[in-house]
Amino acid sequence: MTTYVVFTRERTTDPKEMAIYAEKAHHAGEGHPLTPLAFYGDIQTLEGSPIEGSVILSFPSKDEALAWYNSPLYSEAKEHRLKGADYRVFMIEGV
Repeated sequence: MTTYVVFTRERTTDPKEMAIYAEKAHHAGEGHPLTPLAFYGDIQTLEGSPIEGSVILSFPSKDEALAWYNSPLYSEAKEHRLKGADYRVFMIEGV
């Protein structure tokens, strides 16, 4: 079943760390069956607190999403994201 990984950036705390994250995360996707559906596009908050940005990635299955998220390359990139911004990240299966 198609699975989506959704990132919401609440606030940036260190732009330099985020620049490192962006470079490393880009390469971490190589070899994984991910499709970016939304990537920091224009956001209009309808309810709740505003966010700075969001990314939605589509994977063919939950297992493939987790394989990417837990991969050594993405784990290395994630260290910089955690230092550079406050995020919420979740995974949801499609219908």
